[in-house]
Amino acid sequence: MTREGAARDAPAPSSARTQKTRTRGSVDVREWAGGIRFSAFTAIMLSLVVLAVFVLVPTVGTYLDQRQQLAALAHSVQVTTDEVAALQQEKDRWADPAYVTSQARARLYYVVPGEVVYLVDNDLPDTAIPEELAAVSDDVVLTHVDWMAQFVRSVAAAGLAQTATAPTG
Repeated sequence: MTREGAARDAPAPSSARTQKTRTRGSVDVREWAGGIRFSAFTAIMLSLVVLAVFVLVPTVGTYLDQRQQLAALAHSVQVTTDEVAALQQEKDRWADPAYVTSQARARLYYVVPGEVVYLVDNDLPDTAIPEELAAVSDDVVLTHVDWMAQFVRSVAAAGLAQTATAPTG
């Protein structure tokens, strides 16, 4: 038997490992890593990619922050423009004498000479008025005493007192 015949009959060691690896479902990391070849060119390119990432990440972050600020400022400008338009419209309304007259009547109760104005005080329906007010707190309650009469009696009693006492303390 020659070497070639013996080599054909015996299984290759790497194929045996591959069969064991496939049956177990795991990968031999040493075998996989052994197949990777690094050249100087690969190392230089990898280092350039890492350097580019370190240089570009802060720049991209700054760019995104500035875009966000630009969007916020554009929104602010739009809101301010809308406010200016609303104020200009209000100013144009106040230039109209009929609007000024209606506002003077509504806000300040101005009338044209000869008109009679009736102001209705407490124009709520009876169902909207509460019958009894709830207590504000447990300590403060509504008293059913005439406070003015009580005040007059207290002043009269103090004025008619025969003896004065010195304050203590």
